[in-house]
Amino acid sequence: MLVDDPSGDGTVRVLTLNRPAKLNALNTALTRALRDALAAADHDPDVRAVVLAGNGRGFCAGADLSEFSTLTPDNPDAVLERAGLTAQVQTQMQQMGKPVVSAVRGVAVGGGAGLAIGADMAVAGSDLKFGYPELRHSIVPALVMTGLQRHLGRKLAFELVSTGRLLTAAEASEHGLVNRVVAPEEVLPAALEIAEGWAAIEPRAIRAAKDLFYRVADLPTDAAMRAGQDVNALMRGFRR
Repeated sequence: MLVDDPSGDGTVRVLTLNRPAKLNALNTALTRALRDALAAADHDPDVRAVVLAGNGRGFCAGADLSEFSTLTPDNPDAVLERAGLTAQVQTQMQQMGKPVVSAVRGVAVGGGAGLAIGADMAVAGSDLKFGYPELRHSIVPALVMTGLQRHLGRKLAFELVSTGRLLTAAEASEHGLVNRVVAPEEVLPAALEIAEGWAAIEPRAIRAAKDLFYRVADLPTDAAMRAGQDVNALMRGFRR
């Protein structure tokens, strides 16, 4: 369901969503496995960067709708667990100390779109279909809406949520949702190239840079500069 592989010298961990017959749709088991694998990679001292990919012709088709028949008010424990897991994995990659790049080809919709842009960087195939079609299935994209709004202006974000329109790779690149667009077969190699570059950096430095990057995004300017000053002093001990 989830393939967890080291790459090269083991400093890059490749996590692959592995339900290709379902376009890697997220059920509870896969969501739990992804959460645990990301946490394990973050705590492994040998791992310096992570690649998140999908097996087959699509990255992730979002939630597995076939599981929804059991996620009802009559089964509140399952509903609460699934909501908590989904919320966690949607924010987990940016909270990790290790940088993460998503390798996204084909379909990335709903929760899959959230995972794609929840990574620190994203490489997309030219065959990308990105969007939030939940309302077409009478579902609210509640747990992916925060990430979408933080990546896009409100007008376009609301258009995607309310109409279900899917963006092409070129549009996703134009709006800053992905860093690179490559041929579908080059998505994973391009993501690995980014991750291997990260792996060559002093890990304490990249951890501090990533932590500061996301902290200052939500701080007023004065507080952000004070946080930067603290890291500026700390980094003097990073050089060898």
